[in-house]
Amino acid sequence: MNREQDAFGRELLDYMPGANRREIIERDARVQSITRLSQRVGIFDTVVMLANNFGLFGNVRRARWMLKRFRQMTSDDATILAESTDPQTNTSPAHRKYQQRNRKNGRMAGQLRLRLRYRQYKTTWFDYLLVSKREMERIVQGTGWVVDEYIDSDEPIYIGVLRKDNNEGI
Repeated sequence: MNREQDAFGRELLDYMPGANRREIIERDARVQSITRLSQRVGIFDTVVMLANNFGLFGNVRRARWMLKRFRQMTSDDATILAESTDPQTNTSPAHRKYQQRNRKNGRMAGQLRLRLRYRQYKTTWFDYLLVSKREMERIVQGTGWVVDEYIDSDEPIYIGVLRKDNNEGI
């Protein structure tokens, strides 16, 4: 058994040293929408939403709904690592105009409408949500989670460390 430490100083145990992790990942990988996740997949200790993947929630309503679902499919002392970018730090005139139009139309300033393209492939249009720390805290309220701390960077990107609010009866 190999022992390592993660960025938080917690000990990680590797019960399969030398195992072909690619085979394990390919065997256990699932491709599905975030909204289709449920307890059937399993109970998790940590939900990792790095690479700005708090944005996968798309909008406030879906974020709150999914956070309540994550509460049901995580352990009592679960953690969510939710990375986002504060859209208010972008001073580009084009971005400011987009944010102003969003607010005028009842959307959050950092709510993006995207479509991915690669060669002949393209996705359908979807919403992607960038939020400030204050906005993240407001979204999380009443979902059974609290923002415990932030991990900052030199950029406007940050990670919200969410923990279950065991005082909230959801």
